[in-house]
Amino acid sequence: MTTPRSSELGRFTLIASAIAGRPVDVAPVERGERAWTDGVTIFADVDASPGEQLRAVAVQAALLAAGSLDVEVVRGLARRSALARRYLGVEGHRALAAHEAFLPPVVCSLIDRTVAARSESPAGSLTIAMGREAVADPPEIFGTIRPRHVRERVESPAEARAIHPERTDALRELDDDEDDGGVSDLFSSSIGTGGLLGRLLGKLLGDARSASGGSPGANAPTRWSSRKARDARTLVLTAATDHVATIDPGGGTSYPEWDVHRQRYRPDWCTVIESVPKPEDAVTLAAPATHALRRPLARLGMELERRRRQPQGDDIDIDAAVEARVESLVGSPPHEATYIESQRRRRDLAVLVLLDVSGSSGKPSATGATVHEHQRAAAAALATALHDLGDRVALYAFRSQGRSAVHVVPVKRFRDALDAHVMRRLGGLVPAAYTRLGAAIRHGASVLEREGGTSRRLLVVVSDGFAYDHGYEGRYGEADARRALAEAGRRGTGCLCLSVCADTDVHALRRVFGTAAHAVIPRVEQLAEVVGPLFRSALRSAYLQRRAWQRKERTHVRLEIERSMA
Repeated sequence: MTTPRSSELGRFTLIASAIAGRPVDVAPVERGERAWTDGVTIFADVDASPGEQLRAVAVQAALLAAGSLDVEVVRGLARRSALARRYLGVEGHRALAAHEAFLPPVVCSLIDRTVAARSESPAGSLTIAMGREAVADPPEIFGTIRPRHVRERVESPAEARAIHPERTDALRELDDDEDDGGVSDLFSSSIGTGGLLGRLLGKLLGDARSASGGSPGANAPTRWSSRKARDARTLVLTAATDHVATIDPGGGTSYPEWDVHRQRYRPDWCTVIESVPKPEDAVTLAAPATHALRRPLARLGMELERRRRQPQGDDIDIDAAVEARVESLVGSPPHEATYIESQRRRRDLAVLVLLDVSGSSGKPSATGATVHEHQRAAAAALATALHDLGDRVALYAFRSQGRSAVHVVPVKRFRDALDAHVMRRLGGLVPAAYTRLGAAIRHGASVLEREGGTSRRLLVVVSDGFAYDHGYEGRYGEADARRALAEAGRRGTGCLCLSVCADTDVHALRRVFGTAAHAVIPRVEQLAEVVGPLFRSALRSAYLQRRAWQRKERTHVRLEIERSMA
């Protein structure tokens, strides 16, 4: 039976989900046990103080975000409690340090930076734990790891692969009830105690991540203002943005690349070259069916618009009230529309769809058609539906042949009309070469921030998730792609990754896309079932990441000022 105190743990649900980068619940452990997680629920001590509960939940959430409890790791910890304890003694500090920007200040004090610096990944922490080096026991607040329970939940096919049609109606309820409240409202206790907003966010996050990898191989701006243009180009200074893109005089744009082995950036390492398809290669595509997509996308990116002279509202229209008073004094019947009402009417969303046209997308799917054909159809449907709703839309394709030749094809720029020429360019794309995901993502995010012109931005990557190129394979390519997505998120760009009709392994997708919202869609027709909650999850995540990173930067600046004045 749920006690009043156990229900209080629910207030940590949203902050745990924000740190973990995926939806998680918080529930009480059995009396006398340490905190732990099965990958879906974090279990904490209901009798502990609120501060201790927050720290315990944050540690477990950071382990989930850092991939510390991925199935490949925990499989080696089963029935080896001493090894699990040594692993947690290293990996716990590394996971907290890796996600320090998203942690409350009271949790950051738990980090032992000397220990965190000993490892660069969960695999590295496991190697240290299995060695003979001395490893201090983890603090009690770190809780414990239960490998058997984690493995059972992560490997569950129903949770790893299935798209839940029975949840579709519940998720669609958000189309009419979405509210972009402030961070203080999001973290209020009512969310964790079953309130209306809590239930809505639970539904929103319910299918935010479902997944299932390959061989190598707008019209003119609908709304534009100088204020929005400035906002769209505002960057938060981070470790990621210290390495900015540079224009190559010989053509192309250079971007950094993250070297996971050395734990540092390689500045100006990749060159992105924009190229236009040859006219003779163009093939006209049939107009995609977008009716099913419009409803789940209709409420996305809606900005509050203040409408004056309304019969009801949340503020008084002074001009209308004065006129009504004057009319009353001169004997005329006064108008009753003297209020200002805030309504979600104005579209405020820019979306860039980034389509993978590398050779791995040319393999056949289960339906007989190639993965490229399915993903191209999904990209066309998304671009058309968003354009019809009035959003600013761009569509780019990418492939690579080494770090100096990452080719990006602007099928439709933000300023271009969505017409037959765009469909011909899209139809002329042929899968070839390789997939240097990180450089393509950085270029797409840069174009979106520079030309989007809205406060809400969304980067949609349509790819089989197989990061491969010369010197860009395995853990190196996966880490760089994750880093590129994290950089965009910290600057306020929501990132969503879709794999349509591909057979990419679910764990491979998690390694490539990290905490970014991603999903495997078996058929293009199922896109409408998941795109609404996935888009909302990506936009919400970017908002929270940007706020967390701004708070971190402000704290850093304040500490520097205090240090200089000391």
